[in-house]
Amino acid sequence: MTTLLTLAVLVLVAIAIWQLTKIFELSQLKTENHQIATDSDNKNNGYMLFAFLVFIYGITIFSFWKYSKFLLPEAGSAHGEEYDSLMLVSMVIIFIVQTLTQALLHYFGYKYSGKKGQKALFYADNDRLEFIWTIIPVIVLAGLILWGLYTWTTIMDVNDEDDPLIVELYAQQFNWTARYGGGDNVLGGSNVRMIDIDKANVLGLDESDTYAHDDVIVKELHLPVGRKVNFKMRSQDVLHSAYMPHFRAQMNCVPGMITEFSFTPIYTTEEMRSNPDVLDKVKRTNKIRAEKAASTGEALDPWEFDYILLCNKICGKSHYNMQMKIIVETEEEYNAWMKDQSTFAETVMKDDTAPAFNTVSSVSVGE
Repeated sequence: MTTLLTLAVLVLVAIAIWQLTKIFELSQLKTENHQIATDSDNKNNGYMLFAFLVFIYGITIFSFWKYSKFLLPEAGSAHGEEYDSLMLVSMVIIFIVQTLTQALLHYFGYKYSGKKGQKALFYADNDRLEFIWTIIPVIVLAGLILWGLYTWTTIMDVNDEDDPLIVELYAQQFNWTARYGGGDNVLGGSNVRMIDIDKANVLGLDESDTYAHDDVIVKELHLPVGRKVNFKMRSQDVLHSAYMPHFRAQMNCVPGMITEFSFTPIYTTEEMRSNPDVLDKVKRTNKIRAEKAASTGEALDPWEFDYILLCNKICGKSHYNMQMKIIVETEEEYNAWMKDQSTFAETVMKDDTAPAFNTVSSVSVGE
């Protein structure tokens, strides 16, 4: 980033000097009129076009080399591979077309620069040429659009096939709460009008709905690997967006309505931690943390990779800190964890002094 800012400053300084030179020339009474480009001007502009072409390609190559390590690792969901493939093919096509068109544009600017006594050929039209440069983009774009629509339709097909786990994600400024359907895997009814702070019914669950009695409310999301998960998403206050980057999943949480998303985790947290890209990121991150700790004297624990749920809508002053840890584990580990959780009936409905939800392994936003 420092390099880019330095280059930007240098370019702006060069432009300022050039503008000052033009102002100085215009202030001289005997200065010749240079508003009409000469052959030398055209030739120099051609050379500068080539220099700019080298510059933009150099910046592109540098960016690939320097910043590709910041890309996300391999997708942790079943649909992620198709999503990444679509993105990769789209970017490759864009890059190839951009490279060819920019090279031709700058070359033609030099090759056919103006020369005294030379007249440009008037070329009215060429049906064959126009057909070629029209039909090729049509075919390529149609292919990408159809592939994209198919991928989108497949990803957004939220259904009850394959016995999915039902989980609600509840968004509010500035934290997330997850709710499981319990033993019957059915979420109880809820409404923001039923929120009762005194009884710690912070999600507004309907206490008269028997389906809500075995619901499990937590502040840390656990998912079994290899099992499809259907998410039901609500928002209490403003527009939020549930963003799980490592699963290539995102869906807006809209006040007054329920939105849905579905995916199947394919790698446990431990398996993803052994991914080479993740290992490299952890190494780089902990190196930075160690350097900071050494320079400031602040004790910083080593960072460890975890799946994470973020808010991808600017929802207020603490938006940056609205996140929830996600743990993907085996079915056995998930079942053992679920057995240790208290249900809605065992907390809010039974004992007003009990915690509203399970917070054993959670960290509040305020902390």
